[in-house]
Amino acid sequence: MTTPRLRAHAFAKLSAFGFLLLIVILLPVFGSMFGSVLGSVFGSTSSSPDRLLAAPAPKGKPYALIAGTVWGPDDHPVYGVPVKIRRAKDKAKKIRWEVYSDHMGEFAQRVPTGDADYILSADLKGFKTTNGRPLRLVKEVTVHIYNDEREDTGLHLTVDEAGVDKAGAPEAGAARP
Repeated sequence: MTTPRLRAHAFAKLSAFGFLLLIVILLPVFGSMFGSVLGSVFGSTSSSPDRLLAAPAPKGKPYALIAGTVWGPDDHPVYGVPVKIRRAKDKAKKIRWEVYSDHMGEFAQRVPTGDADYILSADLKGFKTTNGRPLRLVKEVTVHIYNDEREDTGLHLTVDEAGVDKAGAPEAGAARP
């Protein structure tokens, strides 16, 4: 005796993508009917489906972001470099923030919003190339922030030729580390 095969319903044959597509198509149709139920489930006081898809309101104080990468003399990112950030109107010794570059050579620091200039420098004490030559920053970088924005920049390092002879060895009069 053979048992009859049960027929699958049309919804059971839908893939996950097809099911989501069906919900997206039918949500505007039935949204007004079930709006109050959806609002109570998702904590919304409005019955509008747009309210469910809206981004949350920002929390906390607004800020600008200074982000960048520290590049070595061989144009590879450099890890662990202390990046010092100060306002341009402050004295050169007054460092407001100090961050370190990560394994991708990247760093980021939140700063207050508003029209201001910031000067970025790198503290390279103890940083040398693989053949022992010291590094230096090509030049300090000035970043201008207008409002709450992200400003990307880069700090480029080069080999310090002072205190190194043509062959790459420290000169006789140069101090050894």
